[in-house]
Order: sequence, then structure tokens, then C-alpha cells
Amino acid sequence: MLRLFAALALLASPAWSEDQAGEFDYYVLSLSWSPNWCALEGDNRQSPQCDNDTENGWVMHGLWPQYERGYPADCRSIFRPPSRAMTSEMADIMGTSGLAWHQWNKHGVCSGLNAIDYYALSREAYGRVVRPEVFRKLSNSVTLPASLIEDAFVRDNPDMPRDGLTVTCKSGYIQEARICMTRDLEFRTCGADVIRDCTLTDAQFDPMR
Repeated sequence: MLRLFAALALLASPAWSEDQAGEFDYYVLSLSWSPNWCALEGDNRQSPQCDNDTENGWVMHGLWPQYERGYPADCRSIFRPPSRAMTSEMADIMGTSGLAWHQWNKHGVCSGLNAIDYYALSREAYGRVVRPEVFRKLSNSVTLPASLIEDAFVRDNPDMPRDGLTVTCKSGYIQEARICMTRDLEFRTCGADVIRDCTLTDAQFDPMR
């Protein structure tokens, strides 16, 4: 009788599944405007990313494996985690080594790559996007329509489809530009769940420090 109850309990339980490393459809390259992140969070954390004269503009938040709908995260990986030296080497484009570590643990493990190759691919993806210089020339904080950020990226990256990126906001600030790329790092249209453009017409945008 106990065996019968145990079997019934198993049948009644929801099926357990886990995202599999390497099984995804495309990437989202997330770029964060560093001065805005510093104003919202980084200054309070005393992040070295926010030190004066760092000249951080669009830094890489992460390279995220993505399904056509939804995304994998926290996959089981057969590869060892990155060393401190490896994460430190990513700070030049990611702001801090801590972010590089976090991104590997949540997203890199789902890429099917080892840490060396994942970081190398992340750096390549970052390098393939022309980050509009116009934003680096600002000397004062401004308010602007979030759509202008999208316009600038599309203008400076002619192969990028307009539905191939989305601009997000947080607490009234421009937050990120998220760019969709194939597994071969070509620009592509984003999935419907990724395109969630900020509609603010007066979003805050701070100059580089």
C-alpha cells in the first residue's frame, strides 16, 4: 500500500526539468550605460566601476543565451568556474570582475562553452557592435526619448534590424541596450518576449565621468 501511495504521489507531482547547457537559440548582448547604473546603484555600492575618470560608457552587462521564448539560466556545467585572473581580465569591458563572475554563474554555464571560450565570445560580441560615440560627448545630464538610443545604434550599425534591439529604462533612467545576435554573432530580430522598449520621452541620461 505504501508503494502505491508513493507511486501516486510521483504521478501527481509536476515534472522536474532543467535547462541544458548549450541548448538555446540565440544570444542577447546586454550593454549598460555605466554612468546611469552608477547613479542608480553603483555609487551606493562604492563600485570601482564608478570611480571618477574611469571613462566607462556602454559596458557589457552580459552575453545571455536565449530561447525563442524565455531563456535558460543556472545550467549544470561540466566546466570548472573561471579563475580570478580570468574575471579580472574582463573588467575592462564589464566594469568589474565581480560582474564577470556573476554572468558566468548565471548565463555562461548555459552556453555550453568553457569559461575561457565564453569570455572570448563575449568580448567578440562586444567588439562587433559599434557603440555610438555621440553619447560619449555629452558634458551634462540630459533628458531624451528612449527611442533616440535605439535610433543611434541602428544608424551606426547598418546591419542591425530595428527589431534587433530593445532599450530598457529603470527609475526614469536609460538602463540598457539589449542587442540580439545569432549563435554566430550576426545581428538578428529579437524574440517577442525580449522586445520591451522603454517608452519614456524624458528619460535621464548622465554623461561619462
